[in-house]
Amino acid sequence: MDWAGWSLFGLLATVGLTALMISAQLGGLSRLDLPLILGTVVTPDPDRARAAGFLIHLAVGQCFALGYAGCFVLLGQATWWIGGLLGALHGAVALTVILPMLVGVHPRMASHRAGPQSVAVLEPPGLIGLNYGAQTPLVTIAAHVAYGIALGALLEIS
Repeated sequence: MDWAGWSLFGLLATVGLTALMISAQLGGLSRLDLPLILGTVVTPDPDRARAAGFLIHLAVGQCFALGYAGCFVLLGQATWWIGGLLGALHGAVALTVILPMLVGVHPRMASHRAGPQSVAVLEPPGLIGLNYGAQTPLVTIAAHVAYGIALGALLEIS
């Protein structure tokens, strides 16, 4: 495995994924603000939260890139299409497991059961992130597929 490649390409793929998600938000395709959601775990200030959330997402992206690299090693090859399939799976898990799980652990995210006394500042994501817009699932899957394609195309197995 090209471990130097893993560290560099994992970082680049994560920056690309984050840029796609932010571009979709700025373009009105989704209201999912991943840096804000991740950053408000550690600070209530939205500006600081976005910066912290971006760094958190980079770190998490490196961990996922290591998982992709491990899959490529187990399969004995790294290709763009295997990366794309892993990205689709990754996006599906993000929408169906990780995002909904945040409601239970995020200190500033409301839940569907939150009543009028809730002081949460972030709305819950809803089923597959639909509370952040109807196109959020498609944007999320597409960004994760791009992430996987980048890793599959750039990583070398030796």
